[in-house]
Amino acid sequence: MKRRNDDRKDQLIAQQLDVIRTMTENNLSHMGGDFWGTPAAPSPETMAPKAPDKAPAPEKPEKQSAVPTDDAAREAAAEIPPEKIEDLQAELDGYIGLGAVKQEVRNLINLVTVYRLRKENGLPTTDLSLHMVFSGNPGTGKTTVARLMARIYHSLGILSKGQLVEVDRSGLVAGYVGQTAIKTRKVIDSALGGVLFIDEAYALNGRSENDFGQEAIDTILKAMEDHRDDLVVIVAGYDGLMDDFIHSNPGLESRFNRFLHFDDYTPEELLQIFERQCEKGCYTLAEDARETVKDALEEASADAVSFGNARGVRNLFEKILTAQANRLAAMETVGREDLMRLTSADVLAACKKTPEA
Repeated sequence: MKRRNDDRKDQLIAQQLDVIRTMTENNLSHMGGDFWGTPAAPSPETMAPKAPDKAPAPEKPEKQSAVPTDDAAREAAAEIPPEKIEDLQAELDGYIGLGAVKQEVRNLINLVTVYRLRKENGLPTTDLSLHMVFSGNPGTGKTTVARLMARIYHSLGILSKGQLVEVDRSGLVAGYVGQTAIKTRKVIDSALGGVLFIDEAYALNGRSENDFGQEAIDTILKAMEDHRDDLVVIVAGYDGLMDDFIHSNPGLESRFNRFLHFDDYTPEELLQIFERQCEKGCYTLAEDARETVKDALEEASADAVSFGNARGVRNLFEKILTAQANRLAAMETVGREDLMRLTSADVLAACKKTPEA
């Protein structure tokens, strides 16, 4: 009898961990949608818990070198029709926080719209630079907004495809003379018609006499001039470092004149992000758990850089799911409500605290 109970508990643990792993993979590939996008329509009361469906062609929330390997990939991007600007604005408004960023994006949409109307009516227009600098701590939504900007520019007819290609230094700089320009041009070619998003762009600044980061910068600057009508470059990173990077090169200063700062999320906004994650995963917080989560987020977010803002929320959520799985594995019977319910004890266990603490 004991062996049978042990086998049943082992099976339950395996099932829970499989659900957690599937949700984790989905979170990593859809961080923008999970944290800042519109919540899923089904609610925990009307839908049984299940592993989230896998969306086609997921993107990593962290840095990646999304370089198509053949012409078919680029042709596929070109076939994506522009979305309605009203739908994209509604998506932007649905993001948690980002008040100042939302206003700047609205201003830019209006500016580009009027610019196009003047051209269509044969009126003179000034050169419109759409390259941007995003600054802020990790997990504040920079990649998410860059992805949305690519779609907005496509909707407004500024970009022909609207894809986002995300890279960092490793995706642009090679280790030998002459290879960096080739590597960088390949990335630029994949970004034509869309947005090239360079995370931690200040890492391109030369670290030594033999560093090839400057070669990558020069290649990018030339492409920005040669393809000014169908390429937008967004560089991102920490506040002070991004200022130093832009002002380190006259070419960068002349081409980047739009700056968006991403503030850290407040504890209340972090709690909203957590609750949205629960809703999308068909989980409910027990009555006493909400305050426990809020306290945990307030404590952890005191150091926004190490916590990681929305990424920190994701990490805490996954730890709580593990704590819940361990708790359920010790129960004799587990019902549907138990599988959906996250308790204060789960939160404390995830934070390695006891109820008395």
